[in-house]
Amino acid sequence: MLIPTFNEEVNLPDSLASVCGWAKDVWVVDSFSADRTVEIAREAGVNVVQHAFEGYAQQKNWALENVPFRGKWVLILDADERVSPELAAEIRRLITADGSGCNGFYLNRKLIFYGRWIRHCGWYPSWNLRLFRRGHGLYEQREVHEHLLLDGQAGYCKHDLIHEDLRDMSFWIAKHNRYSSQEAGELDRLRRGASTAGLQASVFNGSLERKRFIKERIWPHLPGRAFLAFFYWYFFRLGFLDGKHGFLFCQMHAIFEQFTAAKLWELEHYKRDARDGAINSAKVFQSTVTVDAEHSKK
Repeated sequence: MLIPTFNEEVNLPDSLASVCGWAKDVWVVDSFSADRTVEIAREAGVNVVQHAFEGYAQQKNWALENVPFRGKWVLILDADERVSPELAAEIRRLITADGSGCNGFYLNRKLIFYGRWIRHCGWYPSWNLRLFRRGHGLYEQREVHEHLLLDGQAGYCKHDLIHEDLRDMSFWIAKHNRYSSQEAGELDRLRRGASTAGLQASVFNGSLERKRFIKERIWPHLPGRAFLAFFYWYFFRLGFLDGKHGFLFCQMHAIFEQFTAAKLWELEHYKRDARDGAINSAKVFQSTVTVDAEHSKK
């Protein structure tokens, strides 16, 4: 069991309570939290190791390569996720059967937003590859929304993983603001011709590859993406059936879609022009210095 953390004193107790007692080998990999995260983990009797945060994928890959897990299987949880009793029993059965021919399993995340299950909005089902045979999976090198790359066949768990962040809206806004910066950076990197290391964007492979193709090759070029996103989530994916929670959820995600679009525009135009202007100014300054130096010699 692996739980990466940073300042998770609010969420971590419930997450640990959902795994301690049936998971025999639980590791919290912390990024030098400033709150009671480490103290809470140690009070729960789990293993704690510190490692400086370099990125979401890098942190988990470091743990997978360096933490001395005792078992053959690894389950990765975020601190705001809980394993339901039904899912815990299912995971134990799968591990006892050594995967029944599979090297990994997708878990379906059930998102709880301010006390309400978001059944629609395109957020359920939400399959995430989290349980896998140790040594057969690493995360792709991506700043945000990274995927686990599995060596071998994957199955699907029947029971849900509960996802509920207990922190307030200010934290939610700050987190998604950060995500929008990272996503804009990834899209700008691809626009400039950088290679993709990991999950390949393709219309001819699996559903994840097709989603990545739309997200990277088509979606950034569409006008009015925030409006289109809200319309898709709230009407086409029936977000209105989730009531006021669904409206707020779709609205907030659409806002951050606009943030990503604006930050990508900034990287493509304003910051590029600023860099070019700085380079030209440096060249002019250097030419002036050279001319002055030649005159002084005469």
